[in-house]
Amino acid sequence: MSTPTQSPDFKQQDSQPWYKNYMVVVFVIGMPAFVVIACIWFVYYSYQIRDSVVRDDWYMDGKTLYHDVGRDKLTYDLDLHGKMQFSDKGDITFYLNYPEQSLQTGKLLNGEALTYPDTLDLSISHATDIKKDRDVTLQHQSGNKYSAQVDLDNVKGKYYLQVSHDGKDDWRMQDVAKLPRPEVSFNPLPVFAKS
Repeated sequence: MSTPTQSPDFKQQDSQPWYKNYMVVVFVIGMPAFVVIACIWFVYYSYQIRDSVVRDDWYMDGKTLYHDVGRDKLTYDLDLHGKMQFSDKGDITFYLNYPEQSLQTGKLLNGEALTYPDTLDLSISHATDIKKDRDVTLQHQSGNKYSAQVDLDNVKGKYYLQVSHDGKDDWRMQDVAKLPRPEVSFNPLPVFAKS
């Protein structure tokens, strides 16, 4: 004779409460809680390292971005040059150099009278760290000499330099340099040279 097999008793209940079951704690509560905490941390972290605003002459027309190079072209047309000197104490001296023809005739190459502006705007932008950006005003001293005081970081880094004049003749000179260094030269962009 065969012995009857015992059927499992599905009505038998677990003797421990649900919150003590490791499957519930790990998979039902633990993993979703971890994902929520990780998402909150990533949102906070992405806000802390957000990109800085573009500092240049860009404008938007519809969905297309354009770069305005009119100020750079005027620098080329007027044949403006400049030399900037940096001292260890933070003094900046800038020399605005007009072409020899303009100095002799007393007129710019576009026909306007040659004058030295009272102030020039200097923008020193670090390549990656917005906290190291500096904006100062260069004050006219005498002749073609301008000066200002600025506190630059002593660690050598890549900087974008821009000297500009916002007025009737709205021009700007740009250069890229590793600062600190004693001197930087500004020349018109050669891209505007006619072939």
